[in-house]
Amino acid sequence: MTKLLKQFRDDENGAAMVEYSILIGIIAVASIGFIIGIGGWVTGRFTGLCTAMDNSGIGSCASGAGS
Repeated sequence: MTKLLKQFRDDENGAAMVEYSILIGIIAVASIGFIIGIGGWVTGRFTGLCTAMDNSGIGSCASGAGS
């Protein structure tokens, strides 16, 4: 019985799994944040392009117009 308790006490597999789970969580949150940031940047660029086209008279950004 004591041998089993010592083995359970010295086993570090559970701790390593928790550490890897936390690391994967941090990487996932950072990736999602990065993707959301890039999406906002791209949206801003297209909005600026659309505004410039509407103001120039060359084209328009009317939804579904295809011009």
